[in-house]
Amino acid sequence: MKILSTNVYVGPNVYAHFPVIRHVLDLGVLEEWPTGRLGDAFIAPLLEFLPGLHEHGCSYKETGGFVRRLREDEGTWLGHVMEHIAIELQNVAGSPVTFGRTRSIDGETGHYNMVFQYLDAEVGREAGRLALDLIHSLLPDEVRPDDAPAADWDFVEERDGFIRYAQRRAFGPSTASLVKAAEERDIPWIRLNRQSLVQFGHGRYQQRIQATTTGRTSNIGVELASDKEETNSILRDLGLPVPKQRMIRNSRDAKRAAERIGFPVVLKPLAGNHGRGVSINLKTPEEVEVAFEKAREHGRNVIVESFIEGFDHRLLVINGKLVAAAKRMPGHVVGDGKSTIAELVDVVNSDPRRGVGHEKVLTRLEFDDQAERLLKKLGYSADTVAEKDEVVFLRSTANLSTGGTAIDVTDVIHPDNREMAERSIKAIGLDIGGVDFLTQDITESYRETGGGICEVNAGPGFRMHVAPSEGTPRDVAGPVIDMLFPPETPRRIPIAAITGTNGKTTTSRMLAHILKMSGKTVGLTSTDGVYIDGQLSVPGDMTGPVSAKMILRDPSVDAAVLETARGGLLRGGMGYQNCNVAACLNVSSDHLGLHGINTLEQLAEIKRVPIEVATDAAVLNADDVLCLQMADYTDAATLCYVTMNPGHPLVKKHIRAGGMAFVLEEGMNGHMITIYDNEGNTQLLWTHLIPATIEGRAMHNVQNAMFAAALAYNMKIGLEDIRHGLRTFDSTFFQVPGRMNIYDEHPFKVILDYAHNPAAVSAMCNLVDRFEPEGQRIVVLAAPGDRRDEDIRDIAEVAAGHFDHYICRCDDNRRGRGKDEVAVMLKNKLLECGVSSDRIDVIPDEQEAISKSLEMAASGDLILILADSIKRSWKQIIYFNSEAKGEDNAMRNTVVLDLPKGEGFTFDSDVEIISDERGVRIAREEGD
Repeated sequence: MKILSTNVYVGPNVYAHFPVIRHVLDLGVLEEWPTGRLGDAFIAPLLEFLPGLHEHGCSYKETGGFVRRLREDEGTWLGHVMEHIAIELQNVAGSPVTFGRTRSIDGETGHYNMVFQYLDAEVGREAGRLALDLIHSLLPDEVRPDDAPAADWDFVEERDGFIRYAQRRAFGPSTASLVKAAEERDIPWIRLNRQSLVQFGHGRYQQRIQATTTGRTSNIGVELASDKEETNSILRDLGLPVPKQRMIRNSRDAKRAAERIGFPVVLKPLAGNHGRGVSINLKTPEEVEVAFEKAREHGRNVIVESFIEGFDHRLLVINGKLVAAAKRMPGHVVGDGKSTIAELVDVVNSDPRRGVGHEKVLTRLEFDDQAERLLKKLGYSADTVAEKDEVVFLRSTANLSTGGTAIDVTDVIHPDNREMAERSIKAIGLDIGGVDFLTQDITESYRETGGGICEVNAGPGFRMHVAPSEGTPRDVAGPVIDMLFPPETPRRIPIAAITGTNGKTTTSRMLAHILKMSGKTVGLTSTDGVYIDGQLSVPGDMTGPVSAKMILRDPSVDAAVLETARGGLLRGGMGYQNCNVAACLNVSSDHLGLHGINTLEQLAEIKRVPIEVATDAAVLNADDVLCLQMADYTDAATLCYVTMNPGHPLVKKHIRAGGMAFVLEEGMNGHMITIYDNEGNTQLLWTHLIPATIEGRAMHNVQNAMFAAALAYNMKIGLEDIRHGLRTFDSTFFQVPGRMNIYDEHPFKVILDYAHNPAAVSAMCNLVDRFEPEGQRIVVLAAPGDRRDEDIRDIAEVAAGHFDHYICRCDDNRRGRGKDEVAVMLKNKLLECGVSSDRIDVIPDEQEAISKSLEMAASGDLILILADSIKRSWKQIIYFNSEAKGEDNAMRNTVVLDLPKGEGFTFDSDVEIISDERGVRIAREEGD
């Protein structure tokens, strides 16, 4: 069994509305080996390795359903088995995923689409790889592939390695709790790196966190909290309880400071964290000297301070309010009178809540220098048997990262201690801060029983509050999210997703222009690139999930217009969870026969994805039956139809029911776009007043304008702003390159367009018919090489009869076709349609074909150039020297030489020197 290809979908896609991975599998000979044939020799070890498979419901929708499928007479195929293994492996590693689907691919025996859910893409891919290895390892020798794992392959070892890999990539408890709190409040989030940097919200409304440090956390506050001496001084000046303290740099000064402060003392690095290098309850100069060396391993400057008797408490303050308090116990074991301390440590570490570092809510206990030193003080070793109920500490500090435990005491903390913690964090200037407070009894006021603040922490960990060892878990992440996003404040920018076969780019640019004219900073993705506030940021075809995330991450953007193309949806999904408004303009033949999309119905299913996830409005073309059918798949609050047929029966029924529609109606002065909404109607704009429609001639742009207006209307843009936007948007090369760009500076008219499928070519032919030029009509005709033969021939059939002369060319990239194959196919179809051969030229090269059309055009002619290289073709058009052509027709028979500047040349008297805006050329009649 082989993985032929893999797609990682990062947002809603044709398979699910959440991230999934798709493997295209080739079962090869294993197509003849379902689990029914493999039998118990395969099934039994599989279930032993992954007993959680017993819980999978599968197609029976009940626990045990998958195992039932495995054991049926015929059984199930191994692609389906691989799907369930990949899901279960992720569950074992801590990712609670459930969705999977495996289906055979029509017409390809043994090939399957295997789809499964993931939370982390790399973990999901690794789960797929390990699932395949496990299946291969369990196969009988007669069908075991050559690349199967070796005989000594150990699945348990591989599984544990996979779990460790997954845990390293997972969020820590603090970050995970914040992400969960954001999801509960319907706030989108994006992971910005492989650590703990996360963006909440989109565009200009975004907020960022790094673990529990927010984008609002004061840098000065963090610096102060990191400087234990300065923190002690600030809090002492405010009358808050802090220990006596001195900073020293050598062991001699450390011993002297300890004597002045008075034993017992504490030594710790000035800028330490997580309890590293901290020694407490030091009672002799010798102990101070040893502790100093330990502290120096973590920083040059060391603090000596008075030791305060009491239990360690972490008091968590968020946005000025104490939200949680926990009593922390250093890492320890409790004797049972028969086990050694080493054995007791193993028992403690067997708790499934304990892991390495911050990967779980508790950290494993470790034997190190500090543990050995503390045991030595007691006269113990790792082999000592502690008495029953004796508490043996292996750590001097209570940090969870070194194996400590936490007991929630939020409900019993004394009000004075609460106020003390809140004042301390405000004094340092933190939005989120932790106070480490030592006291014998947190239920008593520090004013009565003493105690002291030993540290203030920026970016305090949440796991002791989220999952305490004892007591009530506290929602400490919620107050952070509420601080970043107070109620009624925005957290999302409006997102418009625009899909369809033709018109996506023009409609997207129209809508972006309307939004910009209304005062918004717009992020636009299109086939031309990513634009921020009208400025090109990243050039290229940017219509997939990567470009969408660029827009949503940009802090200057307050509205997103995302052209959503078939290719991006097929390769990676949408890249974001949902959109506010979505439109499908049309579904027509294009790219069929590629990537498993062979019919218009399959193409419509792909283009339906944005409609399915729109929340506010779905805008559909009522004149296209495949678009119309999408209405059954949307849960958007508003369903809006666009129609150019004022008598459309379904739309009229929809309007009578109070629905929304944008309708093109005939008036005395032309065509009017009318809005029907909630049984009322409003006249928006005459189409001839929209420059991009060329006085109403370009009906496809009339339709594009209607969609742009409908989307803007459902994004709550005012009618005057919509009118102003449409009136100031034209189809120039600079506004919509390659979309009906007209050049009128020659004696003849030239129209440049990127039309590359039958529907788009038909629209341009209809436009040419409406111009009624004085002279002849010329077309430079082409089709992409990766289209089906019938699609290429359809383009020629659509164009036949609309022009007086046809120049058939090829794209620069032939996409698997021969040098002139596409051009010849176009010519042959034109001949079939009755176009005479003397009216057809085959010129495969695009530049040569365009030059031919320009050179043959006379005054009053009209040229339609269907171009591939848009910028190059536009330059060819505007730099064509029509004046020289008109002045001297004999110039068609000249040789033009481009000569280097600065050289000394002499010429005969019959050589003509031609000068224009491009520079100087030397021309001589052929034959001379």
